[in-house]
Amino acid sequence: CSSLAIGTTTGYRLFSLSSVEHLDQVHESNEIPDVYIVERLFSSSLVVVVSHAKPQQMNVYHFKKGTEICNYSYSSNILSIRLNRQRLVVCLEESIYIHNIKDMKLLKTILDTPPNTTGLCALSINHANSYLAYPGSATSGEIALYDGNTLKTACTIPAHDGPLAALTFNSTGSKLASASEKGTVIRVFSVPGGQKLYEFRRGMKRYVNISSLVFSMDSQFLCASSNTETVHIFKLEHLTDSRPEEPPTWSGYMGKMFQAATNYLPAQVSGMMSQDRAFATVRLNISGQRNICALSTIQKLPRLLVTTSDGHLYIYNLDPQDGGECVLIKNHSLLGSGKMEENKENDLQPPVPQSYAATVARQSTVPSTSTMPGYSEDGGALRGEVIPEHEFATGPVCLDDENEFPPVSI
Repeated sequence: CSSLAIGTTTGYRLFSLSSVEHLDQVHESNEIPDVYIVERLFSSSLVVVVSHAKPQQMNVYHFKKGTEICNYSYSSNILSIRLNRQRLVVCLEESIYIHNIKDMKLLKTILDTPPNTTGLCALSINHANSYLAYPGSATSGEIALYDGNTLKTACTIPAHDGPLAALTFNSTGSKLASASEKGTVIRVFSVPGGQKLYEFRRGMKRYVNISSLVFSMDSQFLCASSNTETVHIFKLEHLTDSRPEEPPTWSGYMGKMFQAATNYLPAQVSGMMSQDRAFATVRLNISGQRNICALSTIQKLPRLLVTTSDGHLYIYNLDPQDGGECVLIKNHSLLGSGKMEENKENDLQPPVPQSYAATVARQSTVPSTSTMPGYSEDGGALRGEVIPEHEFATGPVCLDDENEFPPVSI
């Protein structure tokens, strides 16, 4: 979550998200127009691009050297691409191709997958747990979980009643979150077992289209955004009976009444009432636009990043202790000349709540994303795990820039 890639009608751009105030453009390419897929391998020089001009062709570039590593063509339009330091996955409407990213050789073709018109699939960023998830059915919310290392099916998860709309792994590849087309319930499952761990209710009043679902790098939070103006952030914690006594408020009283009532209600109804609500929320000043969210640590503080299809990046403060309404602190324009464009309304934002000031002080020693538990820049291995020695690929992929890791082998 330290790099942002955008595809435009003129090409693509790569940005670094190391600062709140300044948005650094790392690279811009206008060689291929109408780019609708651009995926960068972490902070390396490897970038995969697909354009509307050749929607069946994947181009792999070493952008710092300005050279093309390779290109592959497929039988139909490419809908999505996912990659980690071990695997590169290409998703078509009714098939999935798994490549070895070290030499780009095709390892496996999963044919006759259920119709997947949006190219929905997820790949763990942890190369030691290269699990792949994709819809196992076009009519129900079944998830097919596939081991990208052993190239075998791990399990099938009956996640939702309706078709899937969103899938995402946490940074270690040990959890998988999903949402259906209704968008009302979000569930988290264990990997590779598929047991349900958490269930969150995004809302009850209306169905929404979930456009983005993402874990924080430490797996403590899960963020969901949709075509509405509200972004929900859930906290992954199991509530116990040892919670402190609720204050004598009307909401606290009603909460206890509902809790007591669940003992006498059908399981389906009581389950709905005991859903965990959002820990924090954001109300965007736009609605109906597609957006992508990320929970990141920038300058040692937790932030929520929201990128919208009209070319803006919104940065919010996230209070990891008390949650609540997140505060907008910066708005960057991703289009134009590449220079930062200030949002005049930033000066009109309400002051950060005093309770968050104490949080900021406590968070001053939080490690950066590259050293958070479960993530490392050399491939996302678990802390304490012995990382294999870095070796350069014997094939065409050789990311030998200074201060840059090549793909690693297990």
